[in-house]
This record gives sequence, structure tokens and C-alpha cells, in this order.
Amino acid sequence: MKKKYMIGFFCVLLFAAVLLTAGYQISYRHVMDRQAARSEEAPTTESISAEGDAVQEEGFYLSELQGYVVVYLSDQTTIYEFTEIPLTDLPDEVQQEVASGKYVETAEELYAFLENYSS
Repeated sequence: MKKKYMIGFFCVLLFAAVLLTAGYQISYRHVMDRQAARSEEAPTTESISAEGDAVQEEGFYLSELQGYVVVYLSDQTTIYEFTEIPLTDLPDEVQQEVASGKYVETAEELYAFLENYSS
């Protein structure tokens, strides 16, 4: 009788390990697919990082890239920042503005927008 319980316990343990491994693989593939999608866009755009007054003077454009909000510099081709904000999470009016290329003048306005809609 004890042997039956041990076999059952090990079967349940093995089944749980298989489910855990499968869940990890699925989430890993999802992350890698998103990263691959981002890297496919990278050759056509240039991503830079800058600090100070040079970035604050230019202005930014918020646009949509693969269902997410992306921040471009004023030339509208150089990606300044990728965000994790899905376009579908924004209100309809803001979705339309972002889809048409919403202009933000200062870095303070940009970060206020991102902070407001990122949570």
C-alpha cells in the first residue's frame, strides 16, 4: 500500500516538473519573439542615448511600433526609447494621436506622459 502512494507521489511530482518546464519554455519563446521583432526594426532606425540640454531642445514624437508606443527624436526616424506600453491600453483619443505621431515638446512632458500611461 505504501508503494502505491510513493509511485503516485513521484508521478505527480514529475507531472508538475513537466508543466513548470513547459511554462518556462513558452514564456521564454514569447520574450525571444518580441526581442527578434524589435531587432528586425533596428537596421532601419538608429537608436541613441543622450543626456542634457541637447535632447530637451529637440522635441519628441510618440508613435506606434508593433502594437507598442515608441518614442522617436524630432527627425521621426531615430528611436529614442522603446516602451512597454501597449497601444490598446491607451484611451481612444490618445491612441489616435499616437497613431498619427503625437508631438511632445520637452523631456518633462514626455516622461510625464510615459509615467501616466505605463502603470
